[in-house]
Amino acid sequence: MEGVLRPVTVVGGALIVTLVVGWLADHVLRRIDARHPETPLWDLLRRCRLPLQVVLCTALLRGSFRSAGVLPDHEDAVGQVLTLVLIGSCAWLLVRVAVAIVEASYARYAARAADAAKVRRVRTQVTLIQRVVTAAVCVVAVAAMLLTFPAMRTAGVSVLASAGLIGIVAGVAAQSTLANLFAGLQIAFGDIVRIGDTVVVDGEWGRVEEITLTYLVVTTWDERRITMPVSYFTSRPFENWSRSNPRMTGTVFLHLDHSTPIDLMRERLHEILQSLPEWDGRSWSLVVTDTTPSTIQVRALVTAKDADDIWALRCVVRERLIEWLRREHPYALPRINTAPAPGLEQAPDRRQAPPTSEDIGPGPGTT
Repeated sequence: MEGVLRPVTVVGGALIVTLVVGWLADHVLRRIDARHPETPLWDLLRRCRLPLQVVLCTALLRGSFRSAGVLPDHEDAVGQVLTLVLIGSCAWLLVRVAVAIVEASYARYAARAADAAKVRRVRTQVTLIQRVVTAAVCVVAVAAMLLTFPAMRTAGVSVLASAGLIGIVAGVAAQSTLANLFAGLQIAFGDIVRIGDTVVVDGEWGRVEEITLTYLVVTTWDERRITMPVSYFTSRPFENWSRSNPRMTGTVFLHLDHSTPIDLMRERLHEILQSLPEWDGRSWSLVVTDTTPSTIQVRALVTAKDADDIWALRCVVRERLIEWLRREHPYALPRINTAPAPGLEQAPDRRQAPPTSEDIGPGPGTT
């Protein structure tokens, strides 16, 4: 009977203590979060309840399973499994705590910052820092798990002795991967491109959706995702429309007839812009930029606060100017002339025919 009660008592006691401590920790964090709603850290730390309970339960079982007599014939195997679980759960808890601290810091900064460009830069750095911390903790946890095996400890000396050669071989084999890794760190802390930036790469316009240590995802205007290595952005030129200031200037080109009333068209453009919320009021103009034998090229210049508004503004201006010309001045739209120009029939014919003998008259000495 004692052989049954002791394991049940030990395991049950560990589970009860784990549940009670987890409930108390969650209750305390909830109370603190209610008193300090301006700090999101306490609410984010509540996500650590499950890994905390796993760490506590595993630690209690690891320290008391031998006295409980659980699987006496396999004590070493049980101890090894509990040790591995404890290391993994500690890494899990550490990652959750680090992510909560980083996210809370970013949330407080974003709430106070007024510059959207700086917020995007900090967001990019925070995202990459989280990935670096997670990767480092996972590597350390795996190394700690491997060192719990006696065979791995015995081979440790030979592994360290050959670490230089292995490092050279690995560096040559993973040259592109390492280049992308360092490029990712350069992007994060060099402020080259940030999450949320509007960029043009290889002729594709889109927004940066995700940045990792090795690749970058750009979402195009038609909801396609372009995945590119981060080394592309450190080795090739690209357009960043929101690098420091998202304000933009756009142009609308129209090919019209030479008889177009430019002054009236300029006034109409100003009226259109004043009625559109996308126009930021910084600048506007309408000028003739080129001419051909059949048309003239008219350029309307407009400004907006970002890329989205400049695209919408250009489209609306183009539509309303064409509609105004079609309704008020249809002769200004380009057309193909199939009749002679006005007044050509009344113009005198200046071409002369060769003179005849009658026109010249009798020559000298004739009668």
